[in-house]
Amino acid sequence: MKQILIVGAGKGGTALFRLFKETKRMKICAIVDKDPNAPAMKLAEEMNVHTSTEWKEWIHHNIDIVVNVTGEEDLFEKMIELFPRKTIIIPGSVANIIYELIHEKTTLTNEVKVQANRLELILNHMNDGMIVVNKDEQVQLLNRRAEQILGKKERDYIGKHVKELLKTSRLSHVLRSQRKELNQKTILDNGKKVIASRIPIINKTGDLVGAFAVFKDITEVVQLAEENTDLNEIKTMLEAIIKSSDEAISVVDENGNGLIINPAYTRLTGLTENEVIGKPATVDISEGDSVHLKVLKTRRAVRGVHMKVGPARKEVIVNVAPVIVQGKMKGSVGVLHDVSELQSVTKELKRARQIIRNLEARYTFDDIIGNSPEMKLALEQAKVGAKTPAIVLLRGETGTGKELFAHAIHHESDRKYNKFLRVNCSTLSESMLEKELFGSADEKLTGRKGLFEQANNGSIFLDEIGNLSLTIQEKLLRVLKENQVIPVGATKPISVDVRVIAGTNINLEKAVMNKKFREDLYYQINKLPISIPSLKERKEDIPVLVEHIIYQLNEEYGKNVQGISDEALDKLMQYHWPGNIREMANVISHSMIFIGNTEEQIEVSHLPELQTKQSTFSDGSVETEKPLKLQEALDRYEKMYLQEVYQKCNKNKTKTAKVLQISVRNLYYKLEKYRIE
Repeated sequence: MKQILIVGAGKGGTALFRLFKETKRMKICAIVDKDPNAPAMKLAEEMNVHTSTEWKEWIHHNIDIVVNVTGEEDLFEKMIELFPRKTIIIPGSVANIIYELIHEKTTLTNEVKVQANRLELILNHMNDGMIVVNKDEQVQLLNRRAEQILGKKERDYIGKHVKELLKTSRLSHVLRSQRKELNQKTILDNGKKVIASRIPIINKTGDLVGAFAVFKDITEVVQLAEENTDLNEIKTMLEAIIKSSDEAISVVDENGNGLIINPAYTRLTGLTENEVIGKPATVDISEGDSVHLKVLKTRRAVRGVHMKVGPARKEVIVNVAPVIVQGKMKGSVGVLHDVSELQSVTKELKRARQIIRNLEARYTFDDIIGNSPEMKLALEQAKVGAKTPAIVLLRGETGTGKELFAHAIHHESDRKYNKFLRVNCSTLSESMLEKELFGSADEKLTGRKGLFEQANNGSIFLDEIGNLSLTIQEKLLRVLKENQVIPVGATKPISVDVRVIAGTNINLEKAVMNKKFREDLYYQINKLPISIPSLKERKEDIPVLVEHIIYQLNEEYGKNVQGISDEALDKLMQYHWPGNIREMANVISHSMIFIGNTEEQIEVSHLPELQTKQSTFSDGSVETEKPLKLQEALDRYEKMYLQEVYQKCNKNKTKTAKVLQISVRNLYYKLEKYRIE
């Protein structure tokens, strides 16, 4: 590495300093100038390079090159005389030439950068995609529109063969033939259809440099053609659709004057076109305020408004939405529903829902909300369980959504077109539950078959299975093993084919140890256990859950709540949710009941009182204001003790199970339950 001394720290010295600093084979030992405040002197100090006001101090240092940029020609002679012969002395005139060359290079480089930036800007704002390759068929450029059409990023394919970017690319053929291919229809790897032109790149000397392709998504061309379709024809079609609708429809312009009504509107209100078209939107109202005018003012849809319209004061429910074209208000569209017809339909709907509720599952996996890792794991396991005939055991606290999972598992199984029945094993007495599940030989006693017979070829969800008596557990075990039920008072078994989904919020392993749950039944139902996380274990899901609940309750309560304030959401995030999602739904429901009709956001003031404070025991454990249930306290201690033993055994599962005197399989379940791994 050459050792360099720069004498002179003015403009030229600064330029040379920057040049040599960027050169790996050159090292600047020092920079010298009589003026300690010269530009290059300050720059050298910032970069930890030696500075000096006297060049003679460096005569006896091991200097390879001395550059004189002071402009003093007589200084050159002195330097030759005093520095060793091996040291190269560059005079001021040569240094000036070097400086001018550097300055010219910098200017040209900046111009090239500007031109390159302009070219990049143009290419990335083209509405057509572009791919450029060199003569070796390696990708050199992929503009932004090409990235959008191909669904790939330039940074992932620069320097790679064009076939890796696009298997169907014909740029290789264009390079070989050196002929243009213009306006050819092509289907890309992702199925999109494009019109492409491919052109070889040949320089002034006739040498092949590369090739490029320019292509346009045909979908855009089709859209442009559709936009140029005869607008009168579209208007006629829209009017025909509106007039043929059985729904009463009213359309007003941006000034609130009647524009279109249909025959269904005339039948409902008794008003004709002559009485409405061109008239103010209030002309049809007998009682209430114009919803059209409110929508035109607020630019927001309004739903479920009760009012009376027409000479007969017909009671209706009105939904009105704004018509906004390219950001400009063009009017609004209202749909009127006859309240008497809605009441009749509602009754029929309730009856249909009651029938459906007893025949099939109401929810699917799409109804289960959550993006947390814990919930994703539970969903993946449940989807696997849905595709197998095995018994599924849903484990989780009260209110976590075990029944929702059971519905979804049935809905995704091959039994989804057959019955789905649910029974809570903790709500009935032993005798009643036995007859409910297995039926009775005396039809007068129950009036119907048992649930297992009713659910034949379908699914049955046994919620809170841990609360079954040992007697019923024994009969249930027979059903699971032999696919047979014996009704109460009967001796002849009845064959059934039922998929069992069980749910529990208690620790079945402790129940087995305490002889309150049969061990053989435990192993029968624990083939596919799924742990559903509590809400406090997946707090990152709270915002999306709140949004989903608000959406559901808007329809149920006829509200127009748009969301929740950050302060209110923060309060929900801090709460420990002992009642899980069921409790959260109750809190949001309470808030929306008492929210004003003109308010569109849940605030802290709308929320009921939540117990968020905590106190700490002397041993570091946490006690909430609401005392823990015994089971929750036991689970908390079990998790802490399990973690301690597992760490002491160096995470050796076999050794840990032996120390705890439990099976390895049981240990795996507990590790999964408490998210220890």
